[in-house]
Amino acid sequence: MMLEIDGSQGEGGGQVLRTSLSLSALTGRPFHLTNIRDNRSKPGLRPQHVTAVRAVAAICDAEVTGDELDSSTLTFAPQLKPKGGDYTFDVTDASPGRSAGAVTLILQAVLWPLLFADKPSQLILRGGTFVPFSPPYHYMAEVARPAFARLGATFTTKLNAWGWNPSGGGEIEVAIDPIDSLEAIEEWAVKLDDWRIVNGVAAVTNLRAHIPQRMAKRAEKLLRQDGLTPQITQVRERGRGPGTGLCLWITQAGFAGLGKKRVPAQRVAETAVSDLLAFMENGADVDMHLADQLLLPMALANGESEFATDQLTSHTITCAELLRQWLDVDIKIDGKQNEPATIQIQGTSFSRAI
Repeated sequence: MMLEIDGSQGEGGGQVLRTSLSLSALTGRPFHLTNIRDNRSKPGLRPQHVTAVRAVAAICDAEVTGDELDSSTLTFAPQLKPKGGDYTFDVTDASPGRSAGAVTLILQAVLWPLLFADKPSQLILRGGTFVPFSPPYHYMAEVARPAFARLGATFTTKLNAWGWNPSGGGEIEVAIDPIDSLEAIEEWAVKLDDWRIVNGVAAVTNLRAHIPQRMAKRAEKLLRQDGLTPQITQVRERGRGPGTGLCLWITQAGFAGLGKKRVPAQRVAETAVSDLLAFMENGADVDMHLADQLLLPMALANGESEFATDQLTSHTITCAELLRQWLDVDIKIDGKQNEPATIQIQGTSFSRAI
């Protein structure tokens, strides 16, 4: 039976689409999505969303209508179980010109179906790797990937080229080994000593070398003042267009600052460090962005998972409501939006064998 989903529910963004694509491919259940990204300034499908639809469709041979730019409705009907293999997905294929659509968000859509596929997969994803309103590559690689690995998800990533807004041109490789099931993790707490070392990368493309130096030095000074040990790599590369940013990470949390015109490099560093220190002071298990990314795999896992997050976001609330529509899953949230919260999930023991 086709599942009817209102894309304007909750935060009303692309997460509703990506989560539905993943679960449709996994369960084989078709869905009809309306009011896509209705709460956004530019509603409807953008290049990265069209790319995600076509990517998941390729994995499960889905029949699709509405996979075009600005479309506000989509029908998606898988015909086969997820198929592993070699895939290349480029956001510019869905755009009349260049696009910096986030490759990390495309990965969110295809990752879980390919983890339960029939054989290993090799992905090449092209587009934006460090762009607004999406996890930068290093967050996915250094924060989300290790957290997913605790549940049993096995994949590796490699950054081949940086892609900034608006030029894009970035590229990542992802190698995914299939699994039979995921296992719940009840204890996500991190020892404070595990947060003493702060890793990071300060990067630019097509800009002067002093910019990443200034970002890194400012971040290092602020972190040392708080008794932390920074290990920040400075990177200067060539790319399709100019861009600058800083990403910092500790276990189960990451924080980024994206450079803009007339914004000093030091200010970019201060933003990322301030967010990191506020998270550490809160003492939560995972940051607010990892919280909503963990819900789907925890809902599929065997057993009960529980974690505390520093801030309950509308993304997390929306994801929980959507998972209840797709799966017979018990999700309990103790906390209010924009405040710290504890989330408990009883997994559905999803298996590739089923």
